[in-house]
Amino acid sequence: MNTTISQNNRVLSGMRPTGLLHLGHYHGVLKNWIELQHSYECFYFVADWHALTTHYEDPSIIAESSRDMVIDWLATGVNPGNSTIFIQSRVPEHAELHTLLSMITPLGWLERVPSYKDQQDKLKDRDLATYGFLGYPLLQSADILIYKAGFVPVGEDQVAHVELTREVARRFNHFYGKEADFEKKAEAAIKKMGKKNARLYKDVRKRFQEQGDTEALSIGKALLGSQQNISLSDRERLLGYLDGGGRIILPEPQSLLTASSKMPGLDGQKMSKSYNNTISLRESPQNVEKKIKTMPTDPARIRRTDPGDPAKCPVWDLHQVYTSDETKKILSEGCKTAAIGCIDCKQYIIDAILDELKPIQARVKDYLDDLSGVDSIINEGCEAARDVAQDTIEEVRKVMGLTFR
Repeated sequence: MNTTISQNNRVLSGMRPTGLLHLGHYHGVLKNWIELQHSYECFYFVADWHALTTHYEDPSIIAESSRDMVIDWLATGVNPGNSTIFIQSRVPEHAELHTLLSMITPLGWLERVPSYKDQQDKLKDRDLATYGFLGYPLLQSADILIYKAGFVPVGEDQVAHVELTREVARRFNHFYGKEADFEKKAEAAIKKMGKKNARLYKDVRKRFQEQGDTEALSIGKALLGSQQNISLSDRERLLGYLDGGGRIILPEPQSLLTASSKMPGLDGQKMSKSYNNTISLRESPQNVEKKIKTMPTDPARIRRTDPGDPAKCPVWDLHQVYTSDETKKILSEGCKTAAIGCIDCKQYIIDAILDELKPIQARVKDYLDDLSGVDSIINEGCEAARDVAQDTIEEVRKVMGLTFR
């Protein structure tokens, strides 16, 4: 499992357990996770340590939410047969790698992460002047690098975090990827590839290093990924030899850009717990109906007979998610001519959300009736994740001089 091929095809993503999941999580994150698990080796984790960075004064919600979060993941379609599901704090190697990376990471790198000051401004009601909050982007880097993940699904606002991870990995490899007799070992590894592949490897290496041919670099990486007769150490050694560096111990991950969540909240803003405008995945039908029926609409429609403008109505934003183009055309015309009332228009959304939540909530009930089964999934995922993490941390300890030779 721990090969360059699987690492390059490995996805890592997590979610903080700070309350019930809502439709924004489902449309913005979970649908993407479900899709990714069919094409990648996916590691999905409950980021409980990250939750402590903003909820350290009252952490009770973290423990309460962790298992509930996993249940909601499972109920929406995250498959433990296709993905490794685990809890961050149950894999202590995350914390150890975070500590070790902190020894080489310049303070300025953390202070310049855009979300550092942004979050302080948004969460002024909380004291975030802590080392944990300053260092959480580096903990994110450790989360990614401990699994040598090739891809991290993020929105545009999170790309800076992945770029920090790439810089940290690059700096780590610069310091610790220089092994004794590196070139001699790399040349010996080339011979193990067979004459034809060795000749191709040398050719693309020369093209990249002498001509800066980035396509040759991609060909060389693909060639190494296809090799079955060389060890993991040799493969990583040859990756470093290919681009002129040292041995690559912690591969640099790539951002896997995902579309921004288009799930609007009950007030027209993005659905978020901080805006108190959510519909949870476990919302009762009665609450769904009440929340949608009390949503604000176009302020110009004071009476049923007043024509309206869908563009000025928060409910119309929900129609973009749930309603077919044909029906939207009918509703738009009905709103503008006052042929349809706001309550009738809202009923389409109520029905669509209830249809979406019904099978999810049925599966939630099944998992709640079998909590031991859920705990087994979590335990197995934690064990599988820790097996991978231990391999990485042992290698890191060795190159940093923390193991007896």
